[in-house]
Amino acid sequence: MDRNLGMDFVRATEAAALSAGRWVGKGDRHAVDQAACEAMRRALADIDMNGVVVIGEGERDEAPMLYIGEELGTGNGYRVQIAVDPVEGTNLVANGAPGAISVIAAAIEGEGKLLRAPDIYMDKLVVGAAAKGAVDINLPPRMNLKVIAKSLGKDVQDLTVGVLDRPRHENLIREIRSAGARIRLVSDGDLSLALEALDPNGEIDVLMGIGGAPEGVLSAAAALCMGGEIQARLVFRNEQERARARELLGTDDVDRVLTLEDLAWGNVVFAATGITGGNLLGGVRYTGWGAITHSIVMRSRSGTIRKMETHHHFHHDPRY
Repeated sequence: MDRNLGMDFVRATEAAALSAGRWVGKGDRHAVDQAACEAMRRALADIDMNGVVVIGEGERDEAPMLYIGEELGTGNGYRVQIAVDPVEGTNLVANGAPGAISVIAAAIEGEGKLLRAPDIYMDKLVVGAAAKGAVDINLPPRMNLKVIAKSLGKDVQDLTVGVLDRPRHENLIREIRSAGARIRLVSDGDLSLALEALDPNGEIDVLMGIGGAPEGVLSAAAALCMGGEIQARLVFRNEQERARARELLGTDDVDRVLTLEDLAWGNVVFAATGITGGNLLGGVRYTGWGAITHSIVMRSRSGTIRKMETHHHFHHDPRY
């Protein structure tokens, strides 16, 4: 991945965050999403690349922009696969709650790849580099927690597990508590939990449970850059979702465990900017002269992880 593309992509997540940030706490999730999508799309359109969206806001007939298959960029330069989530945690922004981020992952075709995952559910297990190779999504949570604790040099009671607060996780939560581990429940945004689990300085030791498959691919891109691990399994609610998975994955074996290499491999870049403040990234802060954003950009090839605070100078409408 060209190192300049990494900075181009973080400018796009900054643009989305700055635009979505205007709607924090105003209760309009649709305005949040529209503002972020429009800003991210404008920023991506100016990048010298021949980009195509592989994970976006939906199929072409479902989304007006950033839809799967949409071509972005100037048409010059590398052919790039792009996975976007202009706002991960739309409800968080609308309600003024912490933890919302804007995210892009990308891979140059021929040098890397991102799985074109169907927009369905995915069961995920995400750990950082210290526990890589020790976990198995087929094992009960109690057993995985034991090996994670051993890998981190902790007791199980000192682990913190990130879980989406959903009724479907009632049994998972019960098993984690029975094992003695701590839990952080969040209303939205399991990608943010995955990033914390991957960060050796994060407050989350592991992400467990079912969330969106597209967010699983974005988590995998981050894991590839940060040296961590994700194991996953698609979760189907009906035969239509199973058929869609067969079509996109090109196989009938859609029930198998998906590894990091299945979800993201090769030369990948990952960029994210905070919208509302979280443990990993601070939120957008507006000032009398503009705004301040906090972002992270990572490249798998070099293993470089950059965290940055950016000062954007403008009177009202930001310029990128």
